[in-house]
Amino acid sequence: MSRPMTPTLDRVAGPADLKALNDRDLAKLSDELRAELISAVSETGGHLGSSLGVVELSVAIHAVFNTPFDKLVWDVGHQCYPHKILTGRRDRIRTLRQGGGLSGFTKRAESEFDPFGAAHSSTSISAALGFTVGRDMGQATGDAIAVIGDGSISAGMAYEAMNNAGHEGRRLFVILNDNEMSIAPPVGAMSTYLSGLYSSPPAAAFEKMAEGFEAVLPGPFREGARRARQLVTGMPGGQGTLFEELGFSYIGPIDGHDMSQLLPVLRAARARATGPVLIHVCTVKGKGYAPAENSADKYHGVSKFDVVSGTQTKAKANAPAYTKVFGNALTAEAERDPKIVAVTAAMPSGTGVNIMADRFPARVFDVGIAEQHGVTFAAGMAASGLKPFCAIYSTFLQRGYDQVVHDVALQGLPVRFAIDRAGLVGADGATHAGAFDISYLSNLPGFVVMAAGDEAELVHMVATSAAYDDGPIAFRYPRGEGVGVDMPERGELLEIGKGRIVREGSGVALLSFGAHLAETLAAAEDLQAQGISTTVADARFAKPLDTGLIRQLARHHEVLITVEQGAAGGFGAHVLQYLAGAGALDRGLKIRTMTLPDRFIDQDSPAAMYAAAGLAAADIARTAFEALGAVTADFGAARA
Repeated sequence: MSRPMTPTLDRVAGPADLKALNDRDLAKLSDELRAELISAVSETGGHLGSSLGVVELSVAIHAVFNTPFDKLVWDVGHQCYPHKILTGRRDRIRTLRQGGGLSGFTKRAESEFDPFGAAHSSTSISAALGFTVGRDMGQATGDAIAVIGDGSISAGMAYEAMNNAGHEGRRLFVILNDNEMSIAPPVGAMSTYLSGLYSSPPAAAFEKMAEGFEAVLPGPFREGARRARQLVTGMPGGQGTLFEELGFSYIGPIDGHDMSQLLPVLRAARARATGPVLIHVCTVKGKGYAPAENSADKYHGVSKFDVVSGTQTKAKANAPAYTKVFGNALTAEAERDPKIVAVTAAMPSGTGVNIMADRFPARVFDVGIAEQHGVTFAAGMAASGLKPFCAIYSTFLQRGYDQVVHDVALQGLPVRFAIDRAGLVGADGATHAGAFDISYLSNLPGFVVMAAGDEAELVHMVATSAAYDDGPIAFRYPRGEGVGVDMPERGELLEIGKGRIVREGSGVALLSFGAHLAETLAAAEDLQAQGISTTVADARFAKPLDTGLIRQLARHHEVLITVEQGAAGGFGAHVLQYLAGAGALDRGLKIRTMTLPDRFIDQDSPAAMYAAAGLAAADIARTAFEALGAVTADFGAARA
C-alpha cells in the first residue's frame, strides 16, 4: 500500500522546524502526522490508539516549548510515537518494537529528546519535579513538562508527586491527557471527578497570574476564562478544584484536538507561569482513524493491520494462549467456589480475568493503576475469609512489593498471585520483562512459588492455588501461546513442593522451572543425538523445593543443570544453596545454573531474545556438553 502524502511533515527534521510554521500549518502538520503514524504502525503493530490521541498535543508542545532543553516526560510512554516522528526518528519509525529498532516507549539511550524512560505508569510528575529542582539548582535544563493520562493519574504515586510539587511551589507543567479511557475504562472516583469537570468553562486562568491572561486568549475564550478563574479562586459562583487544593494552578478542560485552543493556552502558560500548573486536555483515544475510534479498546495495542479496513493480521494460533487458559481455569474454579474473587490493576483483558468478569461481574475487582492498593485490598479480602486471586503482570507486581512482603507474607495470608508475562515478552522489551519475580518472591518466608511448564500445568496450578489456604501462593506463566499439550477437563491438585520427571536418562539431568520446559526437552534431543543420555525434570516449585527430586538427580547424574526464565538469584540459586548445605557438592557433582544474564535485553521476538540471553536449546545442550568436559558440538543445526 502506498504511503501518505506528507508535504508539511517532510519539512520537519526536528522540533526546531516547527518554529517556522504558522498555526494553520501546524494544524495541517497534525493531519499529516496522524496519517504517517497510522501507516507506520500498520506495518509494525504497537500502541496505536493512545498515540493517535496525542497527535495535536505532541505538535503543540514541541512548537511552544524548547525541547530538548525543556524536558518533555511522557507518562508510560506508549503514546510517544508522534513525538518520536517529530524528534528526528521518522526514518526509523517503521522499525518500531522490532529487533534493533526503536523502542515502543521513551528511552534515554535512544534520543536526547527522551530525557526520562518510562513504560510503567504514574512516574512522570515525580521525574519532571526532579528536572525542575535540577534547573533551579543551576543544572543546564529548562522547563519540565509531564504528560500524564487520566488512567495513570489514578495511581497514588502521581498524587504523592503532585502534593510534593505543590508544596515546593516551583514552576512546573503537568498536562493531564484525559481521554476517559486508559487500557480499560478508568476506575474509581477520579474518573467521575474528571468527567464532572467537562461541565466547567472551556478554558481557565491562573490563580496567581490571572492578570492579563484573558487578553492572550482568543476572544471566544476570554469570558470563559474569567468565569473559570472565579471558580478557581473561590470568588462568587464556585470553589477550587482538587488540583488547586494540592497547590497547582488549574487550566481547563480544553479540547486537545483543537489547535486554536491548545497553542494559545500552552503559550500563555509558558509565558506566565511562576509555580506548578496543571493543564487539563481532553482527547479522544484513536482520534482520526475510524476503526480505532469504533473499537472497544480504541486499538490500544495492535498487530499489523490493513489501513483501509482496520483488519489486524494475526498468526493462527496452534495452541491456546496462557492468559486465556488462566482466565478459563479461574472461571471454572469460581463456578465451583463462591468465595473465589479476582483483583487486577487496570488489566482485566491483559490478565484474562475479564473472562471471569463476564460470568461473575460482582466478584472481579479492577482497582485501576494501583498495584500497591490492589495487593493490600486482596490481603484484606483473604483475611475476611474470601479466596482472592491477584492477577498482575510480573513487571507490574514489582510496584506492590512492599505490600506483598508486609501485608501478605508477614501475616501469612492466603492471597493467590497469578503472575502473567513471566520471562521475556518480545516487542515490549526490557520494561515489561518478567525477570525478577522468582527471586523477589522465593526469598519470602511462607510463600509457595510455582511456575507452569506448559498450559496444562497452568490449569493444575490454578486449581492447586484455589485449594491452598495455608499462606500466600504464586504461579507464573509467560505471554503467548502454549505448547499444544492435551488439556485436562479439570485441574488436579498438585502436591505442594513436588516436581515431576518428564524424560528419563542417565548422564545429564536438566531441571527446568517454568515455561522453558519445551526448550529444555529440545536440548535433551540435541544431547541424545550426540549420544548423551539425558533426564529432564519439571521442578514445578521454586519454593518449597522438591529436595527429594534434587537429591535423586544429583546422586544419579554426572551433570545437573537448572534452567529458568528469570534473573540470577532465583530457582537455581535456591537449588545451589540446598545442595551446598546438604553436602551434595562434595562428591564431584558438576552443576550449572542457567538464568537470564545480568543485563536488560532489548525488544525482539521472544525466541531471539532468549537466544541473546544464552537460553536457547542449543545453549542448554552446549552447557551440558562442556560440563562433561567434551569438545563443544554444533547443537541445534538439525532444527535450524
